[in-house]
Amino acid sequence: MKTDRRSFLKSAGLLTAAAAVLHPAQIFAQAERGRKSSGSKKMELTWVPFDAKMKHVFTIANSSRTTTPLVLTKITYDGYVGYGEAAMPPYLGETQASCMEFLKKVDLNKFASPFLIEDIMKYVDSIATNNCAAKAAIDIALHDLVGNIMGQPWWKIWGWDPTTTPNTSFTVGIDTEEVVREKTKEAAPYKVIKVKLGRSEAEDKMMINTIRSVTDTVICIDANQGWKDKYYALDMIHWLNERNINMIEQPMSKFALDETAWITERSPLPIIADEACQRLTDIKKLHGAYHGINIKLMKCTGMREAREMVSLAESLNMKLMIGCMSETSCAITAGAQIAPKTQWADLDGNVLIANDCYKGMTVVDGKVTLHDAPGLGLTHVGKPLL
Repeated sequence: MKTDRRSFLKSAGLLTAAAAVLHPAQIFAQAERGRKSSGSKKMELTWVPFDAKMKHVFTIANSSRTTTPLVLTKITYDGYVGYGEAAMPPYLGETQASCMEFLKKVDLNKFASPFLIEDIMKYVDSIATNNCAAKAAIDIALHDLVGNIMGQPWWKIWGWDPTTTPNTSFTVGIDTEEVVREKTKEAAPYKVIKVKLGRSEAEDKMMINTIRSVTDTVICIDANQGWKDKYYALDMIHWLNERNINMIEQPMSKFALDETAWITERSPLPIIADEACQRLTDIKKLHGAYHGINIKLMKCTGMREAREMVSLAESLNMKLMIGCMSETSCAITAGAQIAPKTQWADLDGNVLIANDCYKGMTVVDGKVTLHDAPGLGLTHVGKPLL
């Protein structure tokens, strides 16, 4: 497999370039570039901080939290509105303050039309090296806005089949046996349970055995880089394979590429990159070391780059997953537009929080279900915050 990876890296630059494919909004954008702005229509970006409150303490391999800081965004243009969101769990290195400071630097009046998504997001990306969630908040709002103007949802604009969406998982974080049983019962409407592992062998096996005492529902595993030894990781994967597990996310450190490639060569289950895969440019070095990638809008700056990542990964025959942070239905619905192209979905961030301020995509019989409403098709829960 290492030989395959080396030969691949020689041509990876060409494949990365091939990932950028025109979609209908860009066709509109080409016309917009040739039209002079009358100056009467301008985009206005506004935002507000918001704390997502977890229904349960959320514990993964190396941290716990009861809230997730968000920043909600809105872009208005010519009577139309688009909503976006930045979700910033601590490990991303962003805060509400850093996000809002970044948003202050964004001048959308440089552009005549929201249809210039490609140009706008290249400009936004150039403002600072990181701030990926803040950039996603703009990207998602732009896509919602443009979809509303076009009167179409994004899965339809992209020409994707909404019936091909996978079942989404319901996440059970690391906890006591009693709480794990409670969370497992809450997951009853779902056909896949995502389980956080990566602590000691005793704790990890307790998690699985406790869930299996309640249900035989399919499980996917996220070790969150928690396993430190490749031999131990492979032993755990074989143990898990006997317990109706369908894939493993990020078994080892994102920096342990050779060790992960060794595991991938020998694993009976698909190995998916999560923390190791942030943006489009990461995919080339992960090819051969992982079977697939987990795309998250908050890591990759939003829907525009997520779509490019889908194209590149498909060209490499890599498997695809769409994931999320603890998010409202705004960002979850944006991520759901990618779901028709994926084998797995983990889009439960909105049901893990107690104060979702939007309604959007739904889960029907465990399956990600997309609707025909334009843009993201969002409605407010309670009084609009923006």
